[in-house]
This record gives sequence, structure tokens and C-alpha cells, in this order.
Amino acid sequence: MKIAFVGKGGSGKTTLSSLFIRHLAATHAPVVAVDADINQHLGVALGLDEAEAAALPAMGAHLPLIKDYLRGTNPRIASAETMIKTTPPGEGSRLLRIGEDNPVYQACARTLPLDNGSVRLMATGPFTEADLGVACYHSKVGAIELCLNHLVDGRGEFIVVDMTAGSDSFASGLFTRFDMTFLVAEPTRKGVSVYRQYKEYARDFDVALQVVGNKVQGSDDLDFLRAEVGDDLLVAFGHSDWVRAMEKGRAPRFEELEETNRDALRTLQDAVDASYERRDWQRYTRQMVHFHLKNAQSWGNAKTGADLAAQVDPAFGLREFVPGESPAATPAPA
Repeated sequence: MKIAFVGKGGSGKTTLSSLFIRHLAATHAPVVAVDADINQHLGVALGLDEAEAAALPAMGAHLPLIKDYLRGTNPRIASAETMIKTTPPGEGSRLLRIGEDNPVYQACARTLPLDNGSVRLMATGPFTEADLGVACYHSKVGAIELCLNHLVDGRGEFIVVDMTAGSDSFASGLFTRFDMTFLVAEPTRKGVSVYRQYKEYARDFDVALQVVGNKVQGSDDLDFLRAEVGDDLLVAFGHSDWVRAMEKGRAPRFEELEETNRDALRTLQDAVDASYERRDWQRYTRQMVHFHLKNAQSWGNAKTGADLAAQVDPAFGLREFVPGESPAATPAPA
């Protein structure tokens, strides 16, 4: 199951995504955590110190390896150099599983032990001085989009992505790659402004969106959020001494998190679990192809010198991997 946390800067999305990751890890489910935020704070929120977080391998730095591995023997992709962030898989491509070992995880992921489990942690890498004037941040998250396009995940296994702040996530098709998007909103006018932008795009692309209230201090805050986002409000988090201690670098064991906030995390997981029955791999494949063709025409063909529309395999469609079957030998979408 693929889950995104989004919201404006300072809303607490990294904090809440880290709490949800800890909650899932405590169930001993396979979890991959991805820091796709330009500020790269997820590692610290999960207990790393600043130096350890800064030492995480950057996915962007390993993009040639990622492309070469995912390309496999796909005859429609002439070389790894002609792959872009939206390149879809086809016959011969290598697909990713959350719980497996593969060269992508070996290069880009680090296993992070938590109180009652562990997660694989990956990071896009920070926006560096060398990038100024020559790159946009969306080139950094291209590695994540490419991996998600090649991911065959199932019930009971999770990839949780802490997305970049604000509405920047809509600069690519990455926002359509998730089974559930949790938008973290404070009970303020600025706090719900990103929701309105997300809601419009989510409706256009049939993206499942739920609002998670944060820093809610009383009934007036809750009433405000309900009035602004209506039935999209799933649950709200209030003050947490546990989170305050974590932010000081002195987090207690996770089981000491306040019961009200533990209940809220269970509500998030219930929403994710319920979304499993609504998974539509054919729509997922169609959207992947849509954004690839769009990117190919607008900049990809010119950059690579190739006709990237030819990378689309019309006989290939993603679906959940079943043990004993080849995940690449899937039926085409209707």
C-alpha cells in the first residue's frame, strides 16, 4: 500500500508521517519510508541524529543504477539514458517488491531499527548548492516516481512517502501514485489553503484524499476544520508531550505515546486498509502512461533524443504480484 503525507510547510506532516511509520513498524509489517521533502527531516523524526540523517544515500545520486536495474531486458528501452522519471515498465522490466532485497535497496535504503520493529529508510537527497540555477527540485524526486511506477505492492506491506511541502507535488505525476494521501492541516486559513488546491487535483485524477487535523487544541479548532474540509476530515491530533520530547531528541519508547494519539494512528491505518478494496491497477497504469506521454512531448523527447512514446508497451499492465507468477507477465488494461 502506497501512502503519501502532504501539507504546507510547518503543518507537522513530517512528524505525523514519522508517527505513522512507527505505528506500522510496531505491527511488524514490511515498511519502506521515503523522505521526499526538500528539507530532509524524516530521518531525524525517526530517531537519527543530524549527522546520521545527512549521511543517508541520496536516491538521485544513484539514478543511473536505478534506471539500469529497472530497465532489465525491456526491448522498448534502448538504454538507461533514455529513461525518464515517468518511463513505464513493460515486458522484460524489473519490478520492485517492498519486502525483497534488490540492488536499488542495497544502494539507496538503510535499515533503521525502531522500538518494536524496523523500516527501510530512503531519501531523495537535499537540494545542494550545485543544483542552484541548473536543476529544479522535481528532478530529485524523479527517482521516487520511477520506483513507484515499477512497484508491485500488496495488502499488509507499506511504502510511506513524506512529500515536499505545499502544492509543489503537482508539478509531476507523482501525486497519482498513492493509494491514500493524507493532507495534514492546521486549524488556520493558511492551514487549509493547500487542501483546496489538492482537492481540485485529487478530484480530477481520482486520488483518495483524507485530511488529518494537527495542532488541534479544542472544539473550536475542530469545528473550524469541519467547516472548511467537510467529510474529508478523517481525524485530528492534539498536543503531545511525547512529540515534544521527540523534538528535543529525548523520545520515550513509542508505546508511551498518548492513547488518544495512538487511536488516531489506528484510524489512519483503518483508512489505508479500507482503500485496498478500491485499488484499480488499470487506472494506475493508464495514469502512468498519461503522464509519461505528456512529459515525453513537453521535454523528454528533446532531452533524450528519442521517441519516448515508443517506450509504452500496450500489452503490459501492472497488477499486484502473486507468488509463483512473473510480475512482468501481466494482462494489459482494458
